[in-house]
Amino acid sequence: MGLEEEQKLVERAKTDPQAFGTVFDLYYPRIVSYVVHRVGDVAAGQDITSIVFFKVWCGLPKFEWRGTPFSSWVYRIASNEVNTHFRQKKYQPASLDALFEETGFELPSEHDVASDRLAFEDTLARHEDYVLVQTLLLELPSKYQEVLALRFFEKMPIKSIAEITGKKVNTVKSLLARGTARLQRNFLKRRAL
Repeated sequence: MGLEEEQKLVERAKTDPQAFGTVFDLYYPRIVSYVVHRVGDVAAGQDITSIVFFKVWCGLPKFEWRGTPFSSWVYRIASNEVNTHFRQKKYQPASLDALFEETGFELPSEHDVASDRLAFEDTLARHEDYVLVQTLLLELPSKYQEVLALRFFEKMPIKSIAEITGKKVNTVKSLLARGTARLQRNFLKRRAL
């Protein structure tokens, strides 16, 4: 969907519940995927995503276009809710295998979680490495978690990450480089133990 089409839909959604339903259907799969990857818990991810869309619905009449995609605003709300979640409660990450076995839940999107799981397993070579990386990711300061999740789980370009986080492009690049280096350093230390 182009920026102009998105703008028309969002403007209609400010007063038309059916148009808001279209907005919800369009963005829910991407937002729930992002949130689940950030928190490592399907149920918590779904709960947080519900809060996100409630806030989108409440804030939509006041939403103003500032030259960035609407999705950036929605991701910013999601990111803030994830950060609030972590401030309120510490969660231990679960492996993707355990999440699928316990709930049988697959994210309703073009984004295939099973493929993600296989990609992680291929990249990390073993299930234990994935759990270790997820644990280490959650131990990083939230400023690194946020940009790493958007870049590597959501596969967003750096410019979009900058729009979502409200940071400059060079700051995002720096956070990605530092966060990746910290994650790698911590991973190698833990694996050596």
